[in-house]
Amino acid sequence: MNIFTRHLAPEMGQDQTKQQIEKGLKLYQSNQTDKALHVWTKVLEKTSDPGGKFRVLGCLITAHLEMGKYKDMLKYALDQIDTAREMEDPDYLTEGYLNLARSNEKLCDFQKTVSYCKTCLNMQGTTVSLQLNGQVCLSMGNAYLGLSVFQKALESYEKALRYAHNNDDKMLECRVCCSLGNLYVQLKDYEKALFFPCKAAELVNDYGKGWSLKYRAMSQYHMSVAYRKLERLPDAMECCEESMKIALQHGDRPLQALCLLNFADIHRYRKDTDKAFPRYESALGIMTEIGNRLGQAHVYLGVAKCWLLQKEFDKALDSLQRSQILADGMGNKLCALKVHCLSEGIYRSQGQEEKLREQVVKFLQCVEELELYCGMCGESIGDRDQKLQSLPCSHIFHFRCLQTNGTKGCPKCFKSSMKPGFV
Repeated sequence: MNIFTRHLAPEMGQDQTKQQIEKGLKLYQSNQTDKALHVWTKVLEKTSDPGGKFRVLGCLITAHLEMGKYKDMLKYALDQIDTAREMEDPDYLTEGYLNLARSNEKLCDFQKTVSYCKTCLNMQGTTVSLQLNGQVCLSMGNAYLGLSVFQKALESYEKALRYAHNNDDKMLECRVCCSLGNLYVQLKDYEKALFFPCKAAELVNDYGKGWSLKYRAMSQYHMSVAYRKLERLPDAMECCEESMKIALQHGDRPLQALCLLNFADIHRYRKDTDKAFPRYESALGIMTEIGNRLGQAHVYLGVAKCWLLQKEFDKALDSLQRSQILADGMGNKLCALKVHCLSEGIYRSQGQEEKLREQVVKFLQCVEELELYCGMCGESIGDRDQKLQSLPCSHIFHFRCLQTNGTKGCPKCFKSSMKPGFV
């Protein structure tokens, strides 16, 4: 060590901080994650430059996001907010709040996510922070989807897409398309559920040479889910295998867990519970470790359906109860609705009238809260595979109703804007 570096060792200057951050990025991009984290942690300990500290915290946040270490990600996001406040810079503060929103989104604290996203959108930053608005809208959409507030989720995704198009941001467009695929899986329009991740895969093929493979893996996973729902199981298996292969190469634990859950669901569709159960167990292990409560709730729903195939009703009810506790804790109404629907079927088959009535009441409450019905025909949306169409206001209707009605404007918006008259 020469005199110059020895003198700087206790505290890094701005240039050295920048060099070390770049060194960490090169290591991270070449899949040497542990070495990259070591470099960045050392920078964090020694740097005296607030801008450098903010940037290295951003690198640590991204790395922990991709590894599924969401609690650590949240810790770094809180440190980043403190640094941004110290610098009194609105752009840094906006980015800090976005990372705080994303950390809470991954930990399934959806109300907090919405709140932090609103804070971001209300901040009067420069054009730099305006470019983050697309990512803010995506995170907000994911949080609304986590709360089963479908209209607001769709509204947020459409705003995110507009930002992506205006900024020519293909990576953001790819992520939004995957989220839209997830939305339409939940609303059971499986054609759209497949269309959007296919669009994401096209974007990866056309523009993604410089991107990480994670975007390809993400689009393949969402395509796999849609293929499974369409009962195209060989296609579902092929896409899921490709996604899993990339996730394993990159140590992407969150995506590995989702692929394991999807593999389990594919085996369940084939009524092969012997293969489904161990995959559900593996998925649950990772999801519990990383804090993906929504994923855990979906695992327990899948396990319950497996027990139902084996006529093991008590075991099915136990899994459903676990799913409901998680769903209630997050405020995910769609998951709760599925629990009540399956529980209702079990109690009906067992002739347990009192418990059956209780589940029917809860099921109907969920349906009302979710507003899962078409504003034209009044029939339910999302109880079977149907073509849906959204209007510019993000209200969703049956495609056939919009075609036959030929209306201008939205019937739901029209009803809500009418004031009761006095006779």
